[in-house]
Amino acid sequence: MIPVGVLTGFLGSGKTTLLGRLLRHPDFARTAVIINEFGEVGLDHDLVAVSQESFIELHTGCLCCAVRGDLALTLEDLLARRDAGTVTPFERVVIETSGLADPAPILHALMSDGGLAARLALAGVVATIDAVNGLATLERHPESVKQVAVADRLILTKTDLAQAQSADLLVRLATLNPSAIRLQASFGDIDPACLFDTGHPASLHAGNAPTWLGFDAHAHAPKPSHDAQVSCFAILRNEPLSAVSLTLFLEALAEHCGGDLLRLKGIVNIAESPDRPAVIHGVQHVFHPPAWLDGWPSADRRSRLVFIGRQIRQRWIEALILAIEAEVAEVATLAA
Repeated sequence: MIPVGVLTGFLGSGKTTLLGRLLRHPDFARTAVIINEFGEVGLDHDLVAVSQESFIELHTGCLCCAVRGDLALTLEDLLARRDAGTVTPFERVVIETSGLADPAPILHALMSDGGLAARLALAGVVATIDAVNGLATLERHPESVKQVAVADRLILTKTDLAQAQSADLLVRLATLNPSAIRLQASFGDIDPACLFDTGHPASLHAGNAPTWLGFDAHAHAPKPSHDAQVSCFAILRNEPLSAVSLTLFLEALAEHCGGDLLRLKGIVNIAESPDRPAVIHGVQHVFHPPAWLDGWPSADRRSRLVFIGRQIRQRWIEALILAIEAEVAEVATLAA
């Protein structure tokens, strides 16, 4: 599986500066970069003209191209060229979104295309936030709110220009996405190992599942938080869930929440497989099939579900799970 990292963030928040520094790092050699906007993009101190038809080999050993109107087609073309040996045999992909883009459709595309999902694995979502103007941006532009909400890592940029980190900005980020890890980057300088390392469910090991979820196995779940547009909360369950109940639950979420469910991540104790937890991951209407870990990351065997969405209430989710469990139990009793 080829890991794919998504780099998002509002206009002027430092995405390209960060990406340029990453591509000069030895660990990011053999990286394919996809720019989700047309025009000139500053990479490696050069202005690289990215057209609809171009794949540009950078002197760092990386490859740069632009989305050709459809991300899935661009990725398919890129993989076909890799297979044919006509481009650098890249080992990872980084997608830099437009500063005005909602990143959820990009995650949706990666998950919903069966051909891509068989070869590409989401390695994490990183959002850059301008430490100087970030709070005002979040107040004025709903796209920036969604960029922060779906991220696994939040990178505060331009910290060299900020007189001091705004306490209000930090509070707002924690409200929008309490499970994300926050880091700082000055002039785009940051350890690449800190970024796209969260792992796709299919490639998770038991040890890094809590990191992927956003909270340590021995810690409390993120506190419920609510924004005018986005809410984030976690559900912890002591009782195992049957495989049928989990399937029905995910189907109900896709049907009733759809586009309002920005992201769902979870590790679930399945009654039929108590020693091998299931890892689930969903974006909007699309859910990956559960991936099975070889064992629990700790002695804590509670199910943990992290929800990020719009107008999705924790009490409704809890009631939905209970209702589905009751229905499954009733059917099983009648069939016995």
